[in-house]
Amino acid sequence: MTLTAEAPQRTGSDFAQLSKRISAAGLMNRRPAYYVIRFALTGAVFIGGWVAFALIGNTWWQLLTGVFLAIVSAQVAFLGHDLAHRQVVRSRSASQKIGWFTGNLANGMGYGWWNDKHNRHHANPNHEELDPDVAPGLFVWSKRQAGFAQGIATWFGKYQAQLFFPVLTLEGLNLNWSGIKSVLKPGLKNRGMEALFLALHWAAYLTMVFMFLSPGKAVVFILVHKAAWGVYMGSVFAPNHKGMPTFVGDTELDFLRKQVLTSRNVKGGWFTDFALGGLNYQIEHHLFPAMPSVHLKYAQPIVEQFCNEKGIPYHATGLIQSWKEALGELHAHGEPLRNPRPQPVKAAL
Repeated sequence: MTLTAEAPQRTGSDFAQLSKRISAAGLMNRRPAYYVIRFALTGAVFIGGWVAFALIGNTWWQLLTGVFLAIVSAQVAFLGHDLAHRQVVRSRSASQKIGWFTGNLANGMGYGWWNDKHNRHHANPNHEELDPDVAPGLFVWSKRQAGFAQGIATWFGKYQAQLFFPVLTLEGLNLNWSGIKSVLKPGLKNRGMEALFLALHWAAYLTMVFMFLSPGKAVVFILVHKAAWGVYMGSVFAPNHKGMPTFVGDTELDFLRKQVLTSRNVKGGWFTDFALGGLNYQIEHHLFPAMPSVHLKYAQPIVEQFCNEKGIPYHATGLIQSWKEALGELHAHGEPLRNPRPQPVKAAL
């Protein structure tokens, strides 16, 4: 639903109060040893996956390898996400340089392009005019957007809930293409380095695939690998905000409420935390993006208790239910396209 927010009471001090509790718990402290171990293990599995690919050779069983490598690629992308928020190292320059390895080189995803897009999302989550993640395109993220849908979106929006997960099979290729587009036009900071690492990725990736697989198997492997990666990434990021309130125009919500009201947590145990890269604690992450992801689970009860004290709605649900809520809202938003209201007939003069 699209909201025009009213000003909350005592907007200036609430987040400062919460920040004091979080800082007192030591949850903003860096975790260098944790990230050294996590980078080492993820890197070892990533390299090991490609070594296994070479050893398995020219067989259709490589499609299973492609799914495994897609899962590992997502875990590498989660590290790039933590780098972008400077959870790993404080230096912006160092974070960027390491990000070229996790983003451009490992996954063929432009780190600079994605970082800029993601920062704009964090600044104005679910704002239909400012958040690129809810910009109208194939999907309409509110009934308001359905009102000015054009072209293929007018058909696609009718069935967008049913088509959402099938379309995610293209998200991996979309991420790759967006990175390539970002270096083909001027304006991107460190454009030369971004392009170099992207070129190295595609040279190594295509050489490996076509060296060890026949052309037909190679093409199918690439499609399966990218489709599985896209579905995984989309399944992780979609529950975070899709189906939560969206905003237009000026909003008088303070930072705390803006972040909490537009975000959804996904409940679960250690496996959910691992599979979703800690992003299942989306409310805490949006409030404290520089907090190491390993600390988010400890911040969660503090934030939820504080929101309860302030009367701020705090939404958390299971993974399957989060998908149901997101798809349910997508279906509702497409209703004006499925059942357009008849235009009034003008009287003849």
